[in-house]
Amino acid sequence: MLNRQTPMDQAAGLRKLSRQRPVRVITVTSGKGGVGKTNVSVNLAMDLINSGKEVMIMDADLGLANVDVLLGLHPRFNLSHVVNGDMSLEDIILEGPGGLKLVPAASGAQSMAGLTPTQHAAIIRAFSELNQNLDVLIVDTAAGISDSVITFSKASQEVIVVVCDEPASITDAYALIKVMNREHGLHRFRILANMVSNEDQGRSLYEKIARVTDRYLYVELDYMGIIPYDPALRKAVQQQSAVVNLYPDSASAKAFHELAVKTERWPSPRSGGHLEFFAERLLQQGYLEAGAW
Repeated sequence: MLNRQTPMDQAAGLRKLSRQRPVRVITVTSGKGGVGKTNVSVNLAMDLINSGKEVMIMDADLGLANVDVLLGLHPRFNLSHVVNGDMSLEDIILEGPGGLKLVPAASGAQSMAGLTPTQHAAIIRAFSELNQNLDVLIVDTAAGISDSVITFSKASQEVIVVVCDEPASITDAYALIKVMNREHGLHRFRILANMVSNEDQGRSLYEKIARVTDRYLYVELDYMGIIPYDPALRKAVQQQSAVVNLYPDSASAKAFHELAVKTERWPSPRSGGHLEFFAERLLQQGYLEAGAW
C-alpha cells in the first residue's frame, strides 16, 4: 500500500534496503500512439529473459493497459488497487512467460489516467519496498507528454523513444524530447525506428530528429537501430505471444535480439542494487522536498 512518510523516514528507509545486484531501468515511450511501443517493451523483455536475465515490466499506461493483453495474461489486480490502498505492489505482480514479472495497470480507468504527479511518485516509491531479484525493469509508458510519462522517464536511467515513418510520429517525438529536456532536465535519449522497411529508412528517421535537436536543444541522441515491418510480428500479436519466442528466426525477432544486446552493452547502473534507485532518482530531483511522499 502507499504509505505517507516524512522525507526523513523515506531517506532512512532507502539507506536500510538490502544491497543486491544493480538493476537497470529502461523507459520505453513515444510521442505518438500506435507506433508499436508496447511490442518493443514486451519483446525486449522476453529476449533479455531468454539470455538469462531477470526482468520485470511495469505497464505505466495506467488507464489503458495492454501489456497483459499482448501476453495473453488475465490479472485480477492492478495498480489501481495499490493506489486505492487495497493491496501492496508486491501483491499485484503477475508472472508471465519465461518467468517475466509484470506490474499490470488498469484498462479503461479514467481515474488512473488522471493521477497527480504526487500519486505517480508514490507508485515509484513503492518499488523500493519490493523484494524482487531483478536485472532489468522496463517501464512501458503511455504516449505523449502527460505527467505520468514525464515522471516515469525522470525516474529511469535510460529512455528509449520509439518512432515510425509518419510525420506526426517524428513531430511528436521531437516535442516529447523537447519537453523532457527543457522543462525537466533530461539530456540523453535512445531513438528506435520501428516498422520500417530497411536500415536506410531507419537512419533517415533518426537523422530528421537529430537535425532539429542539434539546432534547438542540448541533448544527446543515440541511434538504437530498427525493428523492420514484419508479418511475423503481426501473427505473434494475434496469438498473444512475443515474436522472439514464437518466430525466433523472423526479421523482427532478430532485430529485437540486436536491441537487447545493445542495451546490455550500456554502462552498468551506478545504483547499489535492488530497486531503491527508482525512488532515489526522484529523491535527487526534489520530489521529497516537494512533499510528494
